[in-house]
Amino acid sequence: MTYKVLVVDDSSFFRRRVTDILNRDPLLEVIDVAVNGQEAVDKAIKLKPDVITMDVEMPVLNGIAAVKKIMAQSPTAILMFSSLTHQGAKSTLDALEAGALDFLPKKFNEIAQNSEVAGSLLRQRVVQLAKKGSVSKLNVGRDSQAAKGSQGAQPVVRTRSIAGEQGTSSHSKRTASGKKYSLLAIGTSTGGPVALQKILTEFPQDFPLPIILIQHMPQHLLTHLRVGLIPCAKSV
Repeated sequence: MTYKVLVVDDSSFFRRRVTDILNRDPLLEVIDVAVNGQEAVDKAIKLKPDVITMDVEMPVLNGIAAVKKIMAQSPTAILMFSSLTHQGAKSTLDALEAGALDFLPKKFNEIAQNSEVAGSLLRQRVVQLAKKGSVSKLNVGRDSQAAKGSQGAQPVVRTRSIAGEQGTSSHSKRTASGKKYSLLAIGTSTGGPVALQKILTEFPQDFPLPIILIQHMPQHLLTHLRVGLIPCAKSV
């Protein structure tokens, strides 16, 4: 299987280099490039790539604004690839909050010198995002709407049994030692922080059940979460 990639950068040099680097992996195919954020939005909707590599500083529409529009109109796995997206940077946090799933700092010297280490890391990150599948399958918008309701109404959440069967329920009860416990458990992976933000902010203040959140995140992203969650286990 080949994953489709859209490369977004206002620099013709970086568009060529990133395209060349990604096309070296037999699992990846750069299907097109975009020179600014608005063109990225248009091509994301039209071409529906599996992954987008996104620069930040671009004319017409910057990368972070483009991420917001793409996630609203055609949700796609996005890797921020910019000189501004390094660990702890405001641009990195803004991009992740907008809906990007990962980031890498773009280092001119490494790209210009055709560093195999830098190229291998970029390919690895893109393949990882592609294998997780399209974030459109998360139905973030639908789940957000499901969480809406009148004051005191219980939100509808999607549940999954151990056998993998799906159903719809306001909450679930399991019997253990003769006692019954009611709670809401939410488990998320790709796109989880964005989904959680949309859903939890629309719960009524007097939501009657305790909530357990489980979020799978790559280890290098854990320090960038803005919510007060404590990682319960290392990423595997």
